[in-house]
Amino acid sequence: MKYDRTIIAYHGCDAKVAERILRGESFQKSQNDYDWLGEGIYFWEYGADRAMKFAEDQKKRKKVRTPAVVGALIQLGNCFDLMDTKFTKELRLAHAMLKKIHDDQETALPENGGGTPDKKLRRLDCAVLNFYLGFLEGTKRIRYDTVRCGFVEGDPAFDGSGIREQSHIQLAVRNSACIVGVFRPTIAEKP
Repeated sequence: MKYDRTIIAYHGCDAKVAERILRGESFQKSQNDYDWLGEGIYFWEYGADRAMKFAEDQKKRKKVRTPAVVGALIQLGNCFDLMDTKFTKELRLAHAMLKKIHDDQETALPENGGGTPDKKLRRLDCAVLNFYLGFLEGTKRIRYDTVRCGFVEGDPAFDGSGIREQSHIQLAVRNSACIVGVFRPTIAEKP
């Protein structure tokens, strides 16, 4: 499914990285084994505050010195959109295929974990998506430019709420040509 729409999304990073990107240097793909949507350049769709929160959390982990955000215009292109049931249905098959490979090799599948109910270390999700998207590209010549998914995350917004404080739509850009422009966002102060 080709998405002919362009979205605004935000990337949390260190201020030095932001300045390099704004000067025209390329984003770097994340290839951690725990990336929620597999390898790619990660953005929060219409979520500047969430991107800044990520950068601030990275500062606490000593991975960022000065938190910053880069805004981007992204053409979704051929999007593996997990907000559409057409694609989420494929994940069951993808998991079964990867499980069979691990069973045949007598190796354990990665697991999601991280010690929180949100399971922030998404090693299984990452492995399934990287495997399946690679399989589709290699065998069927179907290449996905972006992967998009909504995540319900964090504590309840208030007592009894089903709304979570950190819910967001995340985007992994696999084809950097989909990033059609970048900008320095103005992030409003919190009330």
